[in-house]
Amino acid sequence: MSAHAREATRTPVQMAALIFGIIFLVLGVLGFIPGVTTDYGAMRFAGPGSDAHLLGVFQVSVLHNIVHLLLGVAGVALARTWTGARNYLIWGGVITLLLWIYGMLVGRESAANFVPMNAADNWLHFVMGIVMVALGVLLTRRTASSRSRVTPL
Repeated sequence: MSAHAREATRTPVQMAALIFGIIFLVLGVLGFIPGVTTDYGAMRFAGPGSDAHLLGVFQVSVLHNIVHLLLGVAGVALARTWTGARNYLIWGGVITLLLWIYGMLVGRESAANFVPMNAADNWLHFVMGIVMVALGVLLTRRTASSRSRVTPL
């Protein structure tokens, strides 16, 4: 099947999962590019001491970039099926919201801030998590309910 034919058969939830997967992949890759990531030489593997900032705003570390890359790979892979895409959006969104809660609870300079995250990261995680969960639920609501109905013969 050609790439165009596969694209035409993707459901909205699969497209949303694919888009979020690509966004996370791009964020993860950009986090490793000097210039796009300011103070690149100050990047650490983990911990609050990593003073590198993606686009000069979002605090990143090697671990933070790896988390983005893993979420991206998962999104692209799970977008292949309706169920995978739904699960990715909902559970990936939940994980992203947990990162938001984690970031809000630990102080920016705390040793517990091992990912690390700043206020900009926290609010981006909040928005992305809410949007992912909402899309996972809303784009599959009618389809999931129609699948549970029994069609009379």
